[in-house]
Amino acid sequence: MRILSGIQPSGDLHIGNYFGAIKQMIEAQNDNEMLIFIANYHAMTSNQKGEILEQNILKAAAAFLSLGIDPNKSIFWLQSDVKEVLELYWILSQFTPMGLLERAHSYKDKIAKGINASHGLFSYPVLMAADILLFDAQIIPVGKDQIQHIEIARDIALKINNEWGEIFTLPKAKIDDEISVIIGTDGSKMSKSYQNTIDIFGDEKVLKKQISSIITDSTDLKDPKDWRKCNVFNIAKLFLDKKGQEDLKIRYEQGGEGYGHFKMYLYDLILDYFKEARQRYHDFLSHPEEIKECLQIGAKKAKNIALQKMQRIYEKIGI
Repeated sequence: MRILSGIQPSGDLHIGNYFGAIKQMIEAQNDNEMLIFIANYHAMTSNQKGEILEQNILKAAAAFLSLGIDPNKSIFWLQSDVKEVLELYWILSQFTPMGLLERAHSYKDKIAKGINASHGLFSYPVLMAADILLFDAQIIPVGKDQIQHIEIARDIALKINNEWGEIFTLPKAKIDDEISVIIGTDGSKMSKSYQNTIDIFGDEKVLKKQISSIITDSTDLKDPKDWRKCNVFNIAKLFLDKKGQEDLKIRYEQGGEGYGHFKMYLYDLILDYFKEARQRYHDFLSHPEEIKECLQIGAKKAKNIALQKMQRIYEKIGI
């Protein structure tokens, strides 16, 4: 199966990025045709500062490689290195009804969170559709909040296929119900936009501060605590097998420990889980030329696929 996934270089990667997408990418690359890109065009909807974006790209690429993305198994590239995606974005826009985009939940949610409204943010789903359709991706791993974007891509593809014949593969969303939405320190979806993340590669002091900020209730230290409603537990369980989760539940139910104890336990869990990846990450950032070489190799492979697809489209539109 051809699986495609992208992630924005919007700063240090957090555990929501990892468990919501990257972990599945790492597992899928062994038995599938895995296409992975750093979505720097998408990132411009929230950051237009070149120096910051450039640094974030290096960090994102180093993070992907450190966590286990293998450029020998996957096609791994920077979105802007395959500019055909912007050309297809414009072509798809001619087949995208305004009403389809006006119904997009993500746009409304981001505006409600205080992100500035722009055409780029509004037409984000069309660029996402171009990312997917350009490469005939069959499976798109996403969280529940992104399902509608896959549906929009399918709607656009269907409209064009009805007009031109079977040009585009219809993508399908792949959702893991257990981990499709990773909660942040405030109990809502973990996102840089919401400032509620727990970063993977940050300084240990920053990591401890982020974990300390997790919102909990006021249950007394000596009393039993409800792990079902606890943000600390719901984050910690991501790192635990079934036995580990059951042992943690018992600690919650028997009382005698405060939320501070559970936060320190989570801190140790995260440091232990990402210990080797954190070391590799800093090694990569010390050698940015290695990162850029990996991305260029992947871009050449991705561009070959993109050019073949665009040639069929050129014939249809007379270019």
